[in-house]
Amino acid sequence: MASFRTLDDVDVKGKRVLLRVDLNVPMENGRVTDATRLERVAPTITEISDKGGKVILLAHFGRPKGRDPKESLKQVTEALSKVVKKPVAFADDCIGEPAATAVAALNDGDILCLENTRFHKEEEKNDPAFVAELAKLGDIWVNDAFSAAHRAHASTEGLGHKLPAYAGRTMQAELDALEKALEAPTKPVIAIIGGAKVSTKIDLLENLVNKVDALVIGGGMANTFLHAQGVAVGKSLAEKDLAATAVRIMEKAEAANCAIILPVDATVAYHFAANAPSHAYGLDAIPADGMILDVGPQSIARIHAAIDDAATLVWNGPLGAFELQPFDRGTVAAAKHAAERTKAKKLISIAGGGDTVAALNQAGVGGDFTYVSTAGGAFLEWMEGKPLPGVEVLRVK
Repeated sequence: MASFRTLDDVDVKGKRVLLRVDLNVPMENGRVTDATRLERVAPTITEISDKGGKVILLAHFGRPKGRDPKESLKQVTEALSKVVKKPVAFADDCIGEPAATAVAALNDGDILCLENTRFHKEEEKNDPAFVAELAKLGDIWVNDAFSAAHRAHASTEGLGHKLPAYAGRTMQAELDALEKALEAPTKPVIAIIGGAKVSTKIDLLENLVNKVDALVIGGGMANTFLHAQGVAVGKSLAEKDLAATAVRIMEKAEAANCAIILPVDATVAYHFAANAPSHAYGLDAIPADGMILDVGPQSIARIHAAIDDAATLVWNGPLGAFELQPFDRGTVAAAKHAAERTKAKKLISIAGGGDTVAALNQAGVGGDFTYVSTAGGAFLEWMEGKPLPGVEVLRVK
């Protein structure tokens, strides 16, 4: 973390701290149904508050088109207050007189949440005048929203050019984990990449073949690669028009000395439904009217062996239709195996992406990985090797 400024580099006492956080939590009937993201940002909020800083929270919520009470952050403040165990005040705008009055009323250690930054279209345009209005409210800016760091918006990047900028503790942990995963990893490194479509992960695969020693490809994506190798995949999900892309990625991997590990057998069913009758087949015997919905037992054994050979694992995407039992078997088995290796201090395991987090939680091992990122798009873009605006602005110049 030497290349980034963190809270260790600043005294926040008496300062107005504009703290960008991710409060984009799922809601039902006005109640927060999953407080994970609130729990993630709580340590930064409480640390600044305990050290006598005035905490001024900036966040977006949903994708509003202008002001919309349904997308107001006011409904999140009560749940946040419970998580941080301190009162959280609310201002019904993030700029202008309501915000200025609420900030002026703060004592050292107080916490204030400003209204949804996306109620102003200038937020997503990173409009300089809007950035200046936000900057008036603070003395320093702390970015703790890695999940929004791939966006160059006013509150996620623009403020870093107007105020002294620092990484919050969640951001710091994320950057630390990502550095361990691909920037300066303990080798050998293995990546498990799954999910439905190759088309959404071409950049990711092309970046990874140059960074990892072995690449396990699972899910619907694997079917596209198998098809490219001449395997008949029946009625399985496969992007057959991307066969040439798959071949190109395999050639790049070979040139980079990266082993590509594809399924050697498959669990096949005839209906995409939970508990549909299924059977494991070798790749030379996939029924023409069957659908590959998970890796088979021999593939699971191969993946376990690949994990055993690795010192670092990066995981994004499930190995099969994990949302339907029994087609979660491959993903759950690999997740449990990686968790065991991690607990035995034989593996550094980093995972991220919405489906991946859900799959690890389903396997009951979300807490056993070295680091699980809740940032979807930002985690993916970072793995693709793209610079993230909200991170770059925190670098020590």
